Amino acid sequence: MTGQLDFEGMPLRCIRDSEKKSYVCKPGHIVVVKSSGSVSSVITGKAALVTNEMPEFSFSNFLMRVLPSNATWDERFLYAFLTSYIVRRRIDLMVSGTTYPNLKVGEYKSFEIPRPEKPEQQAIADFLDRETARIDALVEKKERLIELLQEKRTALITHAVTKGLDPDIPMKDSGIEWLGQIPARWQAKRLKHLIAEPLKYGANEAATLDDPELPRYVRITDIDDSDALRDETFRSLPSNVAEPYLLEQGDVLFARSGATAGKTFLYQESWGRCAYAGYLIRARLDREQVRPRFARFFTASTAYWQWLSSVFIQATIQNVSAEKYADLRIPIPPTIEQDKVLEFLDRETAKIDALIAKVGEAIERLKEYRTALISAAVTGKIDVREETRATTSG
Repeated sequence: MTGQLDFEGMPLRCIRDSEKKSYVCKPGHIVVVKSSGSVSSVITGKAALVTNEMPEFSFSNFLMRVLPSNATWDERFLYAFLTSYIVRRRIDLMVSGTTYPNLKVGEYKSFEIPRPEKPEQQAIADFLDRETARIDALVEKKERLIELLQEKRTALITHAVTKGLDPDIPMKDSGIEWLGQIPARWQAKRLKHLIAEPLKYGANEAATLDDPELPRYVRITDIDDSDALRDETFRSLPSNVAEPYLLEQGDVLFARSGATAGKTFLYQESWGRCAYAGYLIRARLDREQVRPRFARFFTASTAYWQWLSSVFIQATIQNVSAEKYADLRIPIPPTIEQDKVLEFLDRETAKIDALIAKVGEAIERLKEYRTALISAAVTGKIDVREETRATTSG
């Protein structure tokens, strides 16, 4: 037996803002993202089941509400189907090629849905509640392991770039509260005394071109956590406009405002010719004093983020100007010692990164299995009735 979201007198009703109804969601309702409001289609079509643990809330015009008929549907079964790969694939096909993916309510309502008798829906929902809870618990443990590995990585970097590698080296007070003691032969220097050129803001230009023959226009959202550029966000600038902002190997980019304020990126020649945008600040370092990668590692330390927090205290909107960055104090060992620190960090962080990647792959496999399990259960490819009865009787 199959049904649609508008069958039998619309027992499932998609409410739009234009209907001027009461947009209140209660336990048992299902909320679906109608439009993600961005160029990404990943969020469009995502569904959530309202539970008793949630307070009553209303929804915006980016969402639509599905009201399951209690006589026809177990809302947990319906929610599982709406989050299955089958529906995800159909939604992706519907919104592909659009600039801003938008899920049309009429098309969504016409989805055909396998509709077993309600007791079987309940059995499937009970099975999925139990099995997905087990998977989710495993995912949570692995995500916590990644957090612990990331904390270990940060602690390793922090100690190396502020205390050095020799535990017996004499120490001195840096005179900086958030930095504390540093090795006696190190110096805590302001960033403005470590640069070969003044700090420079990027270009304030619209990102309209996508000509691969022109210099790439690098914005904060183009760079991932591994200092790689995202292919899907490519934009370019005319050569004459890009010229004053072209990056060189070893340039460090500082994000200056918003949620990403304080994040840093190290330009790589593998990026090709690149100019940078106005929300970034370029630091071109004096390499006779500091290795660019040493400075970049320092900005991954707890000490750096403590300094950044002190900068944010009096600001309503997180913003770090070039003047503030210029006063950032960085502990600087002799360049020979910097090289030893870099060699150590390259080796040890690579080990941690490999573990993080391995755990991340395991998480992805669990999530894929979860999705496959849901799709198989709601389409009848696995029969859970006997197992559910056995679990209940046991």
